[in-house]
Amino acid sequence: MTRQHRVVVLAFDGVYPFDLGIPSRVLGAADGRYDVKTCSFDGRPVRTSADFDVNVRHSSEVLRQADTVIIPGFTTNTPDLDATRNAARALTRVRRGTRLASICTGAFVLGAAGLLDGKRATTHWAAAPLFRQWYPAVHLDPDALFVDEDNTLTSAGAAAGVDLCLQLIRNDHGNEFANHVARMCVVPGWREGGQRPYMEGNQATNLAEGTSAVREWARRNLHEAVSLTALADQAHVSQRTLARRFQHELGMSPGRWLTQERIQRARQLLETTSQGIDEIASRVGFAGATSLREHFRASVGLTPQAYRRSFRDR
Repeated sequence: MTRQHRVVVLAFDGVYPFDLGIPSRVLGAADGRYDVKTCSFDGRPVRTSADFDVNVRHSSEVLRQADTVIIPGFTTNTPDLDATRNAARALTRVRRGTRLASICTGAFVLGAAGLLDGKRATTHWAAAPLFRQWYPAVHLDPDALFVDEDNTLTSAGAAAGVDLCLQLIRNDHGNEFANHVARMCVVPGWREGGQRPYMEGNQATNLAEGTSAVREWARRNLHEAVSLTALADQAHVSQRTLARRFQHELGMSPGRWLTQERIQRARQLLETTSQGIDEIASRVGFAGATSLREHFRASVGLTPQAYRRSFRDR
């Protein structure tokens, strides 16, 4: 029998009960493929953001055996930088190479540990200004429902934690099995769009001044040969201004971002359809199958055919 993937959820004072329970509920529906444990620093009860405490069975020692560590969200109504740093110290027990994930404001703990520096990440839209203030070295995308980059995943608030856990399953066992788990949990297997429809007041206005709208337009038109000129025209700015905004918000050029989006869409089609490589290349906007193969191998480390065999057959 294949060994269960060991997941440890780190709970600490102020944790949102809903966020704390998401990994156990979603990964627990994966037909026994995950062993999910919840720990606190010392194994003692944890005060939640609600009117009850939570008893846990493990101390942070179990972090040493984890294959994946998940940090749930916690209240930031009265943010405490020292408390966040204290929570981050527990992550020193995590083995090198362990996959890391956060739900909602759990990204603050990963940020305090320096584990998001230089990476693209997200958190709850309302916490984005504070996050940028505390962790300027992180390329924060406040519009994304979740970000999956370099063995580290971060998500927006509450329900986006479900999206994140489904992505963990998708990475491990393929899209078909992730959809099976989604059906068991009575949730969508994949949600399009980002956080923008849920934002209020100045946050939505500030995001509208960034690259969110043009990125959403590009996603809807990936099948076209979208150029930097077309992106800049859609954003009503110069190419230089657009490139500067992409670099500031995402830490990459518009061209690199567009290639990543095309690759991500190609992965979905390889996992969920029997379409040929030429057809997929056309649907995601590459010049042809050769171009798709070159970019796909450079990004994923596999040819499209090998990727399909690995993930679709499961």
